[in-house]
Amino acid sequence: MRMIFLLLLAVGYLQPGNLMADEAFVQESRAMIKAYAQALRDELQAAIEEGGPIHAISVCSDKAPTIADDLSQSPQWRIGRTSHKLRNPANAPDEWEGMVLDDFQQRAAAGEPIGEIERVEIIESDGGQTYRYMKAIPVGEVCLTCHGVDLDAELKAKIDAVYPEDQATGFALGELRGAFTVTKTPTD
Repeated sequence: MRMIFLLLLAVGYLQPGNLMADEAFVQESRAMIKAYAQALRDELQAAIEEGGPIHAISVCSDKAPTIADDLSQSPQWRIGRTSHKLRNPANAPDEWEGMVLDDFQQRAAAGEPIGEIERVEIIESDGGQTYRYMKAIPVGEVCLTCHGVDLDAELKAKIDAVYPEDQATGFALGELRGAFTVTKTPTD
């Protein structure tokens, strides 16, 4: 039995944290991410309709953090986005998120549908349990405008002005863009 468990763990069918994860946290995390993604999509579409893709840059730089703050249910909750190919350095992955992004890349390369890739883990520390959840973000059609291969020159110049260290271009439809991340820390 132990050998089967280790084999399943080794091939990625079981994640160590998934065996202990609190289902209520997972459901809340999924709902928060769904609301976050929908709010971002709505804001981006409205900005594009109002002033084109250049106008939409401010949604990710200014409105996305506000939306994330509004969706966080208490000081113990944090929702955000991260990636290995960053546009905004403030979204850099922490150590755990970086490890999970690596795992997501491997799982996507192995053929797992990106829209279904997720990971949940409970991390034990002296301060108690910290719940961590990440959900992969696939590159959608609207994403290609600002994150694709052939960007409009004026748009690229604006992105470079707002994000001088931008690494978040060159994506193709359906690739792994990054991940939504949710953290719930223990209360004092």
